[in-house]
Amino acid sequence: MTGAVAAIDLGATSGRVIVGHVGPDTLTADVVGRFANEPVPTPDGLHWNVLGLYGGAIAGLREAFRAAPQIASIGVDSWAVDYGLLRDGRLLGNPFHYRDARTERGVEAVHARISYPQLFERNGLQFLPFNTLYQFAAESQELLNFADTALLIPDLIGYWLSGEARAEQTNASTTGLTRTDGTWDDELLATLDLRRELFPALIRPGERLGTLRSELATSLGAPRDVSVTAVGSHDTASAVVAVPMRADAAAYISCGTWGLVGVEVERPVLSAEARAASFTNEGGVDGRVRLLRNVMGLWILSETVRTWERAGTPIELSTLLQAAADVTAEVPVFDVDDSRFLAPGDMPERIDAWCAEHNVAPPRSRAEYARSIIESLAQAFADTARQAAELGGVDIRTIHIVGGGALNDLLCQRTADRAGLAVLAGPVEATGLGNILVQARAQGFVQGSLEDLRALVERTHQPRPFLPRAGSAS
Repeated sequence: MTGAVAAIDLGATSGRVIVGHVGPDTLTADVVGRFANEPVPTPDGLHWNVLGLYGGAIAGLREAFRAAPQIASIGVDSWAVDYGLLRDGRLLGNPFHYRDARTERGVEAVHARISYPQLFERNGLQFLPFNTLYQFAAESQELLNFADTALLIPDLIGYWLSGEARAEQTNASTTGLTRTDGTWDDELLATLDLRRELFPALIRPGERLGTLRSELATSLGAPRDVSVTAVGSHDTASAVVAVPMRADAAAYISCGTWGLVGVEVERPVLSAEARAASFTNEGGVDGRVRLLRNVMGLWILSETVRTWERAGTPIELSTLLQAAADVTAEVPVFDVDDSRFLAPGDMPERIDAWCAEHNVAPPRSRAEYARSIIESLAQAFADTARQAAELGGVDIRTIHIVGGGALNDLLCQRTADRAGLAVLAGPVEATGLGNILVQARAQGFVQGSLEDLRALVERTHQPRPFLPRAGSAS
């Protein structure tokens, strides 16, 4: 039996609504709606336009039901850590963006009460200054006292679709407020003066959140019994579902704005070595653990292009990458995880500053800047994949790159060269496919384990191989 589901996939720069058709030997994903995700700076900080995102999702769903009236389920995924506060179902202002500078004071406030090593023992997370617990510490206490519910972004969209407020486990695991067993850490919440009642009951991927609100179903031209299904609502959790890998032999890189580099393991890795190497243990679908590290990702390249375009020069990315591939001069390999590259701004200027501080000659042309970024990302990806394998006890022989980075041939080839391992690129829409697959299994359109779902991906979306070239490691 083949069935249809709809995936709402919200990324840091754009959102998509995707119709998936799934059966034992069928897996298709057709994008029926795209909309921009433009953060909005206001006098009090940088915010997400979450109402605009919801409006884009609704418009996309309307197109989805026109294209496939038999859609049985809707699932939502997005980036992690950011949240909305509600009172009696009303959103209390637009959610802050994780790149907003307010998180700096949150880190100090949290660590005044509990140290990072103590936190790592409890939640297994990499230190990132924008993790949700730090954002809560920087939040208005008056607003926290007034709110009755806190929902992460995909949970908020799910609430607006279904009227049911729950917290999906894979995304909840990124807040820093759950234990490594996936439950809310009541003791930590009390330590941080966070009211337990703010945090709704947890729900696992594949569980039914509810049904589409009746008035919304009418507006969309949808059947009244359409399910709203919890998926791996952290976009990386969904992406890893659709990595066509054998868990005991591969690392994955979910590459877009961020590069999430890691391996899949059965249990959290809470060693001092994992903590020192800045690795994180995040919840995965079917109780798996994503042992990974957040690497800055293609954000640096896209922000570099935006810097040049703001100066009045239009940039064609494919032309820039071809020019970068043709560069023969030595270019600097810089630390992409340096905190200076986190906030929006002039990336070429920041690369120059890093080079000056490290007595390295900076790039001299736009092609060299692009090549320098690619080389630096490839080195970070290769190093992190090796570390993940060592920490997780995984004998990797292949690196899978999924997401938008799978389209970047230069990045894929240089990662293979620097890692000395074959890279398999694709699928590009891994996040949407993972979202679709979890829903499809919940609806009975497909059955089996994660390995069975990945085998379906491999049969229907053959990845592109990039083999390491002799003498090209640097």
